Amino acid sequence: MACSATSTALLSSNPTPKFSAFNPSPSHSTIVPSSFNGLRNCKPLVSRVPRSVSSRVSHSKSRSFVVRASSEVPLVGNKAPDFEAEAVFDQEFIKVKLSEYIGKKYVILFFYPLDFTFVCPTEITAFSDRYEEFQKVNTEILGVSIDSVFSHLAWVQTDRKSGGLGDLNYPLISDVTKSISKSYNVLIPDQGIALRGLFIIDKEGVIQHSTINNLAIGRSVDETLRTLQALQYVQENPDEVCPAGWKPGDKSMKPDPKGSKEYFASI
Repeated sequence: MACSATSTALLSSNPTPKFSAFNPSPSHSTIVPSSFNGLRNCKPLVSRVPRSVSSRVSHSKSRSFVVRASSEVPLVGNKAPDFEAEAVFDQEFIKVKLSEYIGKKYVILFFYPLDFTFVCPTEITAFSDRYEEFQKVNTEILGVSIDSVFSHLAWVQTDRKSGGLGDLNYPLISDVTKSISKSYNVLIPDQGIALRGLFIIDKEGVIQHSTINNLAIGRSVDETLRTLQALQYVQENPDEVCPAGWKPGDKSMKPDPKGSKEYFASI
């Protein structure tokens, strides 16, 4: 897909930032791998790296992919920032307001960089294919990027085998103002796109889990569902906690000296 004037300016208007191997510049340095091939097939923003780093890269034939978002404090434990925005669902334009889910459902809110890219459709379609499993545990899924609803619609109307999404079981939200990405501290300021942030919001509207991946790393639906189930379990059983890797049916733990010994003795 050809670059639009907007996306071209987004990725190339800023000068190439300086980068240090041991002290990345606060101006958000970026090294883009050739496998990513830019966003929307645009020419990537490439930073120069020191000779010592580039020599190691050439030997391994691999490159790092480094960007930095907001330096704000983590949001876990705080109220999820509310928003109202346009979205595409069932090939129609709708309005989505986060607060409408409060008191009713858990919410998986995830951000991705741009439409018509490469890792993004694998995540978006994976969550859609597993949508019924989230519905069974009273959870809605919302996807967000800085693209317009028109771009979202075009992507939904593109066949999966051609890099599109096909019909989805949940809304794709348009964050063209970048206000939602900024409020969740996932915005990359010098590129104007979001990192792969994912937030689990409980029925009271509190963020109970977040994970933020860099642009080249896709997320796991299995781990998202497992974490959601663990959250729901401890909220239903407030005198218990879930140890590492806990899944429904596994033994939980009492968070006290005696109770924890009983758990460790059983494994």
